[in-house]
Amino acid sequence: MDVQPPPIRTLDDYILGSARFAVPDIRNLERWNNRIINNLLYYQSNYFVSFLAVLGIVGYFQPFHLFLGATVVTLMFMGFVWAAENQAQIRRFRRNHPSLALCAILAASYFFLTVLGGVAVFLFGIAFPILLILIHASVRLRSLKNKLENKLESIGLKRTPMGLLLESLGQEQEAGS
Repeated sequence: MDVQPPPIRTLDDYILGSARFAVPDIRNLERWNNRIINNLLYYQSNYFVSFLAVLGIVGYFQPFHLFLGATVVTLMFMGFVWAAENQAQIRRFRRNHPSLALCAILAASYFFLTVLGGVAVFLFGIAFPILLILIHASVRLRSLKNKLENKLESIGLKRTPMGLLLESLGQEQEAGS
């Protein structure tokens, strides 16, 4: 099945009038994780555009360091996915601790960029937009349309870029629940 990017959601649905937000219940980590994953799937086009906007601003002022940071993070992510596919221990870690796996990728990227000298660009151009996306995905309540779209993704009728990314981080079993 072909990968299809979902439509960009309206600003009204994304952050304005009809958008509903609530602090997640931190005592129920599974429900909070499901909210994040489902919002990542539903608003992925909006998140991508937001991420590109911040990258564009940072890239305008620091193009070389942004390129360096993006290259390091991409290589770290690809190395982690390769290791998870070839090492059972890393695969279990990825599946059981997805947040820690993402933090490990970002921490290793931060370490290499410290050595290479692009830390500020990494923090503001890569880590900050990811933080904003995760905050929005955490506090945005799901709508009926959101739940329906996520169900189509989870049963395999639709394949999206975020679905593939979550799958590579070991989160495919939770998408759509």
